[in-house]
Amino acid sequence: MTGAGARRAIVLVMDGCGVGALPDADLYGDEGTNTLAHLADAVGGLELSWLQSLGLGSITPIRGVPPAASPVIHGRLRPLGPGKDSICGHWELMGVLAAHAAPTYPEGFPGDVIELLRAATGHELICNRPDSGIAAIEEFGGEHLRSGALIAYTSQDSVLQLAAHVERVPVDELYRACAAARAAMTGEHAVGRVIARPFTGSEGAFERTDGRMDFAVEPPSRSYLQELQDGGVEVDGVGKIRDLFAGVGVTRSHPGATNEQAFASVERLLDDLEEGLVFVNLVETDQNYGHRKDISGFERALREIDARVGGLMEVLREGDLLVVTADHGVDPTHPGTDHTREYAPLLALTGAMARERRRGGGASRAAPGERHDGALADVGASVLEWLLGVGAPGLPGRSFII
Repeated sequence: MTGAGARRAIVLVMDGCGVGALPDADLYGDEGTNTLAHLADAVGGLELSWLQSLGLGSITPIRGVPPAASPVIHGRLRPLGPGKDSICGHWELMGVLAAHAAPTYPEGFPGDVIELLRAATGHELICNRPDSGIAAIEEFGGEHLRSGALIAYTSQDSVLQLAAHVERVPVDELYRACAAARAAMTGEHAVGRVIARPFTGSEGAFERTDGRMDFAVEPPSRSYLQELQDGGVEVDGVGKIRDLFAGVGVTRSHPGATNEQAFASVERLLDDLEEGLVFVNLVETDQNYGHRKDISGFERALREIDARVGGLMEVLREGDLLVVTADHGVDPTHPGTDHTREYAPLLALTGAMARERRRGGGASRAAPGERHDGALADVGASVLEWLLGVGAPGLPGRSFII
């Protein structure tokens, strides 16, 4: 490794935790959305002591989370391209911009696509409409058990989701079918992700398992992950990171189907790694609670994230950079169950800043970090500068590292 020496960067993506509608949110039907602020209002105020001390309430007004006396580097980040999906949000964090919006299917998949998928997967398909995953499984699960046909559904995002009961269609067969569907959906039907959704249980009590797997289209351009790898830096993805990038630029993948699994993976990595990037998706705020409009569950997940961020603060080394951000919104008070077109929060601090806070007896005596409002790609640019001490010509984004 060259450049800045043996350093580590940890990027935590709180999936779906947006902080206000983007200027073009009306084009997506998302005007007025603000995931964290509206969630806070719905529960009478959030209690997030660690994130508050870092400056979450300094980014935008959030009930129960006042502005910090000495925030770290903080601000709002915006996408430069279209979309409001996890794939485009994570891509943009690492400098990949989609030239155009991926195809969506608000009326379900047309007949020729369904025939293509039947031939590719070797399975009949039922449902075929925009729907929430739980609703689709509850309504069509019984028919699936009787016929063996896969439950196919979509959303406002560019996704094809295929669900199957683990006792009717083995998980490995569902993954094979999804991989075949991914290979078949090209050109004008190059959907952003094909998602495998195994579930279990009996009629009236179906439950999705932790066996979700995303089959994403490959990023259309070079990313900061590849720049890091070319510079000798290894990239460890936690959760669905490898899936979202179709493996491109990710050295190793680690468990993260739940936030508990994800943080356990991060802790193991920080015990073992001397250098590199740990890129983490924290899925529960979006998948388990935002889409289901489970406001109390969303709040609980945020409190758990807050506590684990506090634990990370205590073990950051001098050469560490910690970034907490998001990929889009999923405002649980907004009509519908889909993602919302929002800014992402930015909280970032170095190990030296964390040490100053520990030695000074708390954030109130630490020097405040500057506000940084910019692009999602600024995260990738900052990680590259931190780990290698260089910029990346041709990639979007500017570093917030001072």
